[in-house]
Amino acid sequence: MKRLLSACLALGGLWLAGFGWFIQDAGKTSVTASMCDGIVALTGGEQRVDTAISLLRGGYGHLLLISGVGPHVTLQHILHLQQEPLSSPLANRITLGRRATSTIGNAHETAQWAHDNHLRRLLIVTAGYHIRRAMLEIHRMAPDLDLVAYPVVPLALQGLMSRRTLFLMFREYNKLLGAEIGALTGLPDGREGLDGA
Repeated sequence: MKRLLSACLALGGLWLAGFGWFIQDAGKTSVTASMCDGIVALTGGEQRVDTAISLLRGGYGHLLLISGVGPHVTLQHILHLQQEPLSSPLANRITLGRRATSTIGNAHETAQWAHDNHLRRLLIVTAGYHIRRAMLEIHRMAPDLDLVAYPVVPLALQGLMSRRTLFLMFREYNKLLGAEIGALTGLPDGREGLDGA
């Protein structure tokens, strides 16, 4: 019984230490971007699409995939928010991916888009708390791709952390652990469909 209790306490301590590291890591910003063939923005949070379009505009990639776009969002709407007309040269370089509803779905969508466009090196743009899991899932789906992380820091992580933000960190950390365990054990990773957990 004592051994079991000690093991539980040790695991709990490791989990807490990892959670502390995860929160700190999620708040790190990207200093510089690397030149890549393409840019991928994973929707689901603020600043991701804005950042990706700025990177496209800056020449850090030739094509942009915005993965996980809602059914009612149009390219015109996205460009309008960026103060770019639909006739802008950027418009022909942006693909709206509408099939993904999860990170595993993002990985499927990214892999297919990259292979269809013969891209080898991708700049992945998503929130700092999501970037490691996103990179892991995309790599599992397309190990031949060279992936470069470009995390953005949401406003919620730029000040004192609210209870809601702390719960988000808790949930995302556990999802990352699940993805890491899946990668180590070879458990199913959702390759059969786009609607994974």
